[in-house]
Amino acid sequence: MLKVNFSSRKKRILDSSDINANNRLDWKEKSKYFHQEDVKYLSFIIPKKSEVLEIGCGVGDLLSSLEPARGVGIDISESMINNAKKNFPQFEFVVGDVENLESLDKINGTFDYILLSDTIGYLDDCQSTLNLLHKFCKRETRIIISYYSYSWQPILRLAEILKLKIPQIELNFLPADDIKNLMTLADFDVVQEEWKQLLPISLFGIGSLINKYLATLPIIRRLCLRNYIVGRSLKKANNQYESCSVIIPCKNEKGNIESAILRIPDFCENLEIIFIEGHSQDGTYEEIKKISSKYNHKNIKILQQDGYGKADAVYKAFDHSNGDILIILDADLTVPPEQLSKFWNAITSGKGEYINGSRLVYPMEKDAMRFLNLIANQLFSKIFSWLLNQRYTDTLCGTKALLRSDYKRIKSNRLYFGDFDPFGDFDLIFGSSKLNLKMVEIPIEYKARIYGKTQIARFRHGLQLLRMVLYGYRKLKAL
Repeated sequence: MLKVNFSSRKKRILDSSDINANNRLDWKEKSKYFHQEDVKYLSFIIPKKSEVLEIGCGVGDLLSSLEPARGVGIDISESMINNAKKNFPQFEFVVGDVENLESLDKINGTFDYILLSDTIGYLDDCQSTLNLLHKFCKRETRIIISYYSYSWQPILRLAEILKLKIPQIELNFLPADDIKNLMTLADFDVVQEEWKQLLPISLFGIGSLINKYLATLPIIRRLCLRNYIVGRSLKKANNQYESCSVIIPCKNEKGNIESAILRIPDFCENLEIIFIEGHSQDGTYEEIKKISSKYNHKNIKILQQDGYGKADAVYKAFDHSNGDILIILDADLTVPPEQLSKFWNAITSGKGEYINGSRLVYPMEKDAMRFLNLIANQLFSKIFSWLLNQRYTDTLCGTKALLRSDYKRIKSNRLYFGDFDPFGDFDLIFGSSKLNLKMVEIPIEYKARIYGKTQIARFRHGLQLLRMVLYGYRKLKAL
């Protein structure tokens, strides 16, 4: 029996939970479509075989639906927990008040995901409770708060009157902005926010079509019933990194090799420079070998790609890298190598996990970018900011940085997106978005190319980028 001093409201919540414990699943059956869609999106965020802690787990059915390798649930209602243990003995369930540290001490270890599905509405002190959850976090942990939209409150009250929804006791009806503010106060950094279910009933399949396509659109999506907020613990942002691999894919860039080596600053203890050459016709590979021997006091690795395209080159270099942090630097040096320390600092300071350069903030040199390229970049940045739920001003900048451990996770998840991106930019962007990595942009001053010519065919590659937008929409939005 749980022995905690409850507030009068929490006592009423507990009594209601105990009363409804045995018929909780019957209530869910009345809104079956809504709960199926809820599970579908949470399953998109939380991969199978993850380690999941559910705060306010009820009878354990949602936790079970996520198919975790390790699943732990805690709930204030002993009756709910007894049902959970009976129905899902493969998981661990704890009777406890999540606002009480002694209750949380019954749970050991850290988790990949911490889920609060509607639980935020039942808490007496949301900020203090969120603060207690850092003990279950590691650097990769994502906390997910799902809740009803504030604007739907009258409709939900009507559903309760019509006995289509389980009656609730004095909930905190918090707008999404209030939840995000509470997370910030509790040292959780909001990574992404999404809205789902404009029509929370099937209606002979019409609901699914509306929710899959119409409900995802800008402005309209904010009218949806369900709100999902994903965050990370700032207290666990690991900055103990000592090594970095700078990846320089190069094709017909003979005149830029020595300058690249000389201009990369020594911004960490163990800096590795990897040139990955791709079937050049101007003697780039021979130049790399020549210049590398000249600067043999530096840690320089030389590779040749097996296939074709920038993505193939970058992935091979990643697989042969040794650094904790991976940074891509295009060999045309239009992004000044001197700027790479900013990318290193953004990750080691914990400010971001996927760092993307932006060429479209500062004024750029004359002829640094063709007019049509500039328009296309600005257009794609708007589309991808909506698509990925994080602000992008320049998705096509070649300079990026991420942890090697996160790249390995992106690589292992690549089957979800498939082999669709010859550049590699969007493979990394989509992959980091799927992992809910915190994206931070570094504004850089974009320079005009000094040697060689661009490897990009504007119209052919533009069509490929449009195809990627449609592909990303299907994989990330129209779920």
